[in-house]
Amino acid sequence: MVTVVSDAGPLIHLSQISKLDLVRKLFGVVFITDGVKVEVFDKGMEFGHADAKAIGKGLADGWLKIASFPQFLASSAAKLEKAENISQTDAETLLLAVDKKAVLLVDEKLLTNLAKMYGLKVWNTWTILLQSLREDYLELNEINVAINELRKTKFTLNEKQAQELLADAKVIEKHKRKINKQKFS
Repeated sequence: MVTVVSDAGPLIHLSQISKLDLVRKLFGVVFITDGVKVEVFDKGMEFGHADAKAIGKGLADGWLKIASFPQFLASSAAKLEKAENISQTDAETLLLAVDKKAVLLVDEKLLTNLAKMYGLKVWNTWTILLQSLREDYLELNEINVAINELRKTKFTLNEKQAQELLADAKVIEKHKRKINKQKFS
């Protein structure tokens, strides 16, 4: 299975809509930094966010793992943080993914662009949902529900993006039906 490192965003967003289990199903083990753990679990529990409990369960079950940040990358993280005006947590998450040659789960545009510059494959919340549809972990109607539920949170998604996502989901569903039809013909 591929190595995966996650930033806070996808974990929080998927937890908010009770779909965090999709990450485990798709990737098995997912690594996070101490800083991400603080964002998604410690602060979440402190503020009483329900999504933090799901993340805590992932940590307790062992599929969500805290990876020690390699000390030899500390100065690089500090330089990256300053040069790109990103948080220490984002810099460490990005460099951990580079060090592990991992797929990076991230929703932030700036961090996504930086990850691509480093040659990383990047998945976001929507990529996870669409791949889950492909692999039959979700149904088409659940994509629409996810869009509506995420709009109730602080997740930003304009109407054009929502329509594009639904169109992609419908293409995936149509392709799955075509393959199933061929199997039974």
